[in-house]
Amino acid sequence: MARRTSSPDLDALKLSPEVAFYLKTRGIPFPDCPPKVKSPEPRDAPGAVFDPDRVDLVIRAFRGLRHTQGQWAGRPLEPDPWQVAYILAPVFGWVRFDDDAGDYVRIITDLYVDVPRKNGKSTLAGGIAIYLTCSDDEPGAQVVAAATTKDQAGYVFAPIKLLAEKSPALRPHVKALATKILHPRSGSYFGVISSVADAQFGANLHGAIIDELHVHKTPDLVEALETGRGSRRQPLVVIITTADDGRPNTIYAERRKRIEDCAAGTIKASHVYGVIWAASSDDDPFAEETHRSANPGYGVSPTCRYLQAKATDAANSPAELAAFLRLHLGIRTKQDTRYITLAEWDRNAGVVDEARLAGRVAYGGLDLGNVADLTALCWIFPGRGVYDVLWRFWLPAEQVAKLDKRTAGAMSRWVKAGWVHTTPGATTDYDFVTAQADRDRKAFRVREIAFDPWNANQLTKALATERAPLVEVRQGFKSMSPPLKEIKRLLAAGTSEVPLLRHGGNPVMRWMTDNLAVVIDPAGNVKPDKSRAEDKIDGWSALVTGMSRAMGHKVRRSAYAAEDKTG
Repeated sequence: MARRTSSPDLDALKLSPEVAFYLKTRGIPFPDCPPKVKSPEPRDAPGAVFDPDRVDLVIRAFRGLRHTQGQWAGRPLEPDPWQVAYILAPVFGWVRFDDDAGDYVRIITDLYVDVPRKNGKSTLAGGIAIYLTCSDDEPGAQVVAAATTKDQAGYVFAPIKLLAEKSPALRPHVKALATKILHPRSGSYFGVISSVADAQFGANLHGAIIDELHVHKTPDLVEALETGRGSRRQPLVVIITTADDGRPNTIYAERRKRIEDCAAGTIKASHVYGVIWAASSDDDPFAEETHRSANPGYGVSPTCRYLQAKATDAANSPAELAAFLRLHLGIRTKQDTRYITLAEWDRNAGVVDEARLAGRVAYGGLDLGNVADLTALCWIFPGRGVYDVLWRFWLPAEQVAKLDKRTAGAMSRWVKAGWVHTTPGATTDYDFVTAQADRDRKAFRVREIAFDPWNANQLTKALATERAPLVEVRQGFKSMSPPLKEIKRLLAAGTSEVPLLRHGGNPVMRWMTDNLAVVIDPAGNVKPDKSRAEDKIDGWSALVTGMSRAMGHKVRRSAYAAEDKTG
């Protein structure tokens, strides 16, 4: 077992002395592609020692496998130096004595690897899965790969099954079935699951591989796997993923932030280890140096020619550029056209005092949505070149838990804080909306309430009965593009000192702003993209619909004047 001291060169490469010693003594060259983020290895965990023999076992197991595709088909699966240095050696080398097990066990139980496409992550995941199943000295090991659908499960399982079938050293010892790989000698198996029910059925997991974390829309399956390993000596959950599109309040965002916090030292968790390869947002995306820094397998997989071709495509298309940044440089950027940045949004927050809005001219925008989903009413108060904006949100009480899963529990906090109002039951009780709209009409000088006639329902009928000044606004480019472009202009020109679209920092709208994508027609007109129902933008639909009417209002005096109560 090895222990060595630190050196500046190793710090630059983000290599621990123990791992560097292992590489040197095994003749493995030091990699020159350190991850952008690397959490600490568990050197300071009580009883921690580094066991090179443990790493040797994993390397030998990998070498007994064979590549199954491309130019390397049939060759031994030799881990790349960067895979050994930053993943296999830290995870499998660090051990401590466990009294219950009566032996040394791995310290790290949660591994997170975030790396761009074409860097061999699927092969790496397959090698780890087979090692945990067949070579980890764990009787009756249950090892699974998690997918979000049965189709994706097939894509995850197929290459790992091929590894087992095409490797001469392994083939006599395993039995590959349609959905499982059995290791009869140890009574172990590897399979795939695609639901929480699968994860919980007989769960006593020794290992789990979670591929492409960002496609998991809710945390349920991931959390079920993480909690289903309590009786194993040295379980290991492996997340191997590419970057997501930057959305907050997702299982990807949570797990990635945990690694970033560990790396920054703000939290300490010796059982958690992770590495993230990515370029910086201000790097030149077309430079070879940037490609090399974000891709540890650069030059082998992906090839230089492949990345350069992708970069050329990206240079000619904004949509291709966003995909290139995320998939090949690890930068968390939406693939859709981002029309409003969070920086623009945040600097226009200002302070919106509802009490001071009393008596002001207001235009409403109403987004009705589905009866089992969010309903949004936006009030827009025109000033002289500026606007104050206020939202009301409603959600059926029985739907809060569903949106909690999509927002990492934020929806419950927003309800508690009063940003979102709930109505009893599983569908929206529009009487609550009508009652609030009536109160607002008494408090504000409401000129119009704009709504989409395609979605008209009993709420608009009730408002019409109450003589609310309803105005139909269709959701096409002709109606939506001018107000959306005006909102963009206001946010781009506004500053923290002088916000031009004051919204008070509403956290629900910040979430929806991050969800907002737009559709652009050949003439350059824009409108909110509602094609993805799970990405809630109800508040934006209400804002743009209302702004289509408010932007034509003529203000006679400054809305900043203390006595201003008129339009």
